[in-house]
Amino acid sequence: MKQKIYILIFIIGTFLLPQMHYAQVDFNKKPDDDLGDVEDTFQEQFYEALKQKGIENYDRSVTALLKCIELDKTVPVLYFELGKNYNQLKNFGAAEEAFKKATNLEPENEWFLDALYGFYIEQNDFDKAIKTVKQLVKYHPDYNEDLAALYLKTKEYNEALKILDALDVEFGISVARDIMRNQIYEATGRKKDQIKNLEARVEDNPDKESNYLQLIYRYSENNEKEKAFETAQELLKVNPNSQVVHLALYKFYLDDNNAEKAIESMKIVVKSPEIKPEAKLKVLTDFVQFVGNNPQYETDLVEATALVGDSNNSKTLIELGQYYLSKNNKNKALEYFEAALKIDSENFNVLKNVLLLYIDLQKFDVAEKKSSDVLQKYPAQPLFYLINGVARNQLNQPKKAIDILETGIDYVIDDPKMEIDFYKQLSIAYSGLNNTVKAKTFSDKAKQLETSN
Repeated sequence: MKQKIYILIFIIGTFLLPQMHYAQVDFNKKPDDDLGDVEDTFQEQFYEALKQKGIENYDRSVTALLKCIELDKTVPVLYFELGKNYNQLKNFGAAEEAFKKATNLEPENEWFLDALYGFYIEQNDFDKAIKTVKQLVKYHPDYNEDLAALYLKTKEYNEALKILDALDVEFGISVARDIMRNQIYEATGRKKDQIKNLEARVEDNPDKESNYLQLIYRYSENNEKEKAFETAQELLKVNPNSQVVHLALYKFYLDDNNAEKAIESMKIVVKSPEIKPEAKLKVLTDFVQFVGNNPQYETDLVEATALVGDSNNSKTLIELGQYYLSKNNKNKALEYFEAALKIDSENFNVLKNVLLLYIDLQKFDVAEKKSSDVLQKYPAQPLFYLINGVARNQLNQPKKAIDILETGIDYVIDDPKMEIDFYKQLSIAYSGLNNTVKAKTFSDKAKQLETSN
């Protein structure tokens, strides 16, 4: 809804103050009627109404306005203000009547109509809102967009499309109107009409990249892949430097087993400053999956990942870490997980992967320090106690290992495998202290659990 700003003094001057004629007035003559008193009382009550509304005493403001109406029922702004107060008091029936009275007294007043329109929108009374906004269209053409949105709500889709078509012709394409248009096509299943509209846009504006991209997307959505590919190729002819088009092309090339072309398009996407990180992540994920099935292209993946090595997108880095982990390249996986942690230090799964990799790669000093730090944030996570205990055992700190392991095992719930790992590490720690009895006790507990599970 549009926000309307108007100057109160102008309204008061226009609607309240009577038109005075000063021909042959004797200012020394005493008044022989009470009109002066009436005018004074009127103004006092009106100002009182505005004051009370300003401090949110809406009921008192209503009382003052009603006194004004008793003095003069023909002043439209009184009903306008009365409607706003009743609306605040949630007396919606009275608010509507007041707004309607104001517009009836002055049908051409845009502010009054807009207030009534706004009221109907708040009440979700779209039929009455449509009637009101039709009166507002003559003041501002952009109310037509409101009218189209209302027709969408009342499911009068043809009426809405007529307005959207007219607005597109007059003012050009807009994102907001396209959203409405697509909602209509979705609700009605008129995919062919949607595609025809986009085809016409491409024909009318052959140099506009966004028209091609939307058409490619809709063709693909409609399973018309050949047309989508042809449109992408056409865009490349019109704009050979287009980068966004490769978001579609790489997928077509993959489907056609054209690996060289697919990789070329993927690399363009990954290094493009025009493409959002989320879209790059999707492409990179597809790239990882592709190389997983076609390992001969791993060097191309390495090159592509180098292009996003300074990426600020932790999701991309995590995806790369997972890929190298699946390939058992733990050093490379750790590199990407650590990079991701620099961006998102609170990511629990990445923290877990990094600490486990420190253990696997025998970086026990780092594992001990990092897990001690992490335990300050996650004091109830048994895995981090276990990692810390493993690191301390490897660093020949058995007593400290026992302390941390005995604390951590209390947090293990319904996880026999982790419980076994704790017992094994406790056995190692007690062996380090030459306490063979305790060492055997925990070793036996581990074996017993392994047997029963």
